[in-house]
Amino acid sequence: MNKKIVILTGAGISAESGLKTFRDANGLWEGHDVMEVASPQGFAKNPELVLEFYNQRRNQLLKVKPNAGHLALVELETNFEVNIITQNVDNLHEQAGSSKVLHLHGELFKVRSTVNENLVLNWKKDLNIGDLGTDGHQLRPHIVWFGEMVPMLERAIEITYTADILIIIGTSMQVYPAASLVNYVKSETPIFFIDPKPSVTKNDFENLTILKSSASIGVPQLVNELNSNL
Repeated sequence: MNKKIVILTGAGISAESGLKTFRDANGLWEGHDVMEVASPQGFAKNPELVLEFYNQRRNQLLKVKPNAGHLALVELETNFEVNIITQNVDNLHEQAGSSKVLHLHGELFKVRSTVNENLVLNWKKDLNIGDLGTDGHQLRPHIVWFGEMVPMLERAIEITYTADILIIIGTSMQVYPAASLVNYVKSETPIFFIDPKPSVTKNDFENLTILKSSASIGVPQLVNELNSNL
């Protein structure tokens, strides 16, 4: 039976494809306070601004491709059972060919009804005021905003608990509840942390290996190592 690898990914893996990371050094998101464009309150106050913000991000996603980090993860599926849990709202893991991807924070290429959260549609064009779901209500980005529940968290915890190996790529492990997932692996599970500026040290977790590298370099190296060590 193949070993199970669980992979947690954050903005760092997509940054190398040309997608801007979540926030800049000032805590602004492309010039906006995050609460203006990524909270239910912001949407209630200025829905046009919020929709335009995500329209720009959606248009940007249409122009980028997976990088070597995304592509290398697909190769793991030859020898391992692989689950990716991502904080990213892009579809670059799917574009690369990964078959099991769980999006903790929603998906940019989907929208949902503002009233019925189970009414979710695929959507790659601009979303505007007046775009309604089949229930007659305004559509909104299918994104988990600040202050909202993370509906996929329990499933992510279940997946993380099964890991024989945990790989963390391009995330600071500072954003909760996603950062709490590392606490659900069994104590003897090897953990690999790939980031050019690691926010963890060897003392933070048992069996931790830190690869101080970008995803496009570090991930292929680790994948080659794991595949060759079988």
